[in-house]
Amino acid sequence: MFFRTNKFQYNAKPSAPDPLYAQKLQEVLGGQWGEISVMMTYLFQGWNCRAPAKYRDMILDIGTEEIAHVEMLATMIARLLETSPVEVREDAAKDSVIGAVMGGARVEDVIVGGMNPQHAIVAGMGATPTDSVGYPWNARYTISSGNLLADFRFNVTAESQGRLQVCRLYEMTDDPGVRDMLSFLIARDTMHQNQWLAAIKELEEDGLDQTPAPMSFPQEKELSQVAYQFWNCSEGTESRQGQWAEGPTPDGKGQFEYLADPQPLGEEVTELSQLDPRLHGTPKKPMPPVSS
Repeated sequence: MFFRTNKFQYNAKPSAPDPLYAQKLQEVLGGQWGEISVMMTYLFQGWNCRAPAKYRDMILDIGTEEIAHVEMLATMIARLLETSPVEVREDAAKDSVIGAVMGGARVEDVIVGGMNPQHAIVAGMGATPTDSVGYPWNARYTISSGNLLADFRFNVTAESQGRLQVCRLYEMTDDPGVRDMLSFLIARDTMHQNQWLAAIKELEEDGLDQTPAPMSFPQEKELSQVAYQFWNCSEGTESRQGQWAEGPTPDGKGQFEYLADPQPLGEEVTELSQLDPRLHGTPKKPMPPVSS
């Protein structure tokens, strides 16, 4: 069960409307690395969690917090859209360069060329579950594998990408109200990155899983000779300078080996078998002429 309180987690009010920026802000709402994605990811990871209760509770704590971030961003976008499409056109025309390009353009053409037309046509000047180019959010962005180590590593990536995009958006506006909200989201992403890194460490210390994930697969079933080899598969050997090329591996079970000139281990490439003729693929020989 979820309960909603009638207060935002943090401020979500711009100093002035800005429909063009509202379109940009859609990315961190409904994009691949946006708040809807992490909200759904964490909630499903929590609901599916079979690990000790502290992990489930922690995951659901952050998943529920992300609902608040979705609310803040959706409200901020709606408030940025509190102006008419005609005003958008007039504001754009004040810029001499934009005005020269626009000329006598119709209002609807200006909307398409600037702000997201679906904000006006579909959502009535409200936020939509889409990214900054209007692509709809989809559940493929949700990661919940049932292996917490694999999931937590993904979560670090999600928070890193999300924080990166919010930082970029911060630099794209001078609006004090928008920057105030973004500064809060950036700080929470700082916490969440550190939180997932701490959770990864705790998983390993609790002996629930370790590198590589999943540890439950018997390593004797791996092709062990290649398990710790770094293959130099591009021109240059600068990659040899990294810790991944020499020394003990992070799992403590091997030594990195650098192969400067790796050789293929597979069989020679041969032609594929012919398709069933009923599938009408490309024949190996020219087709006989069709008699009339």
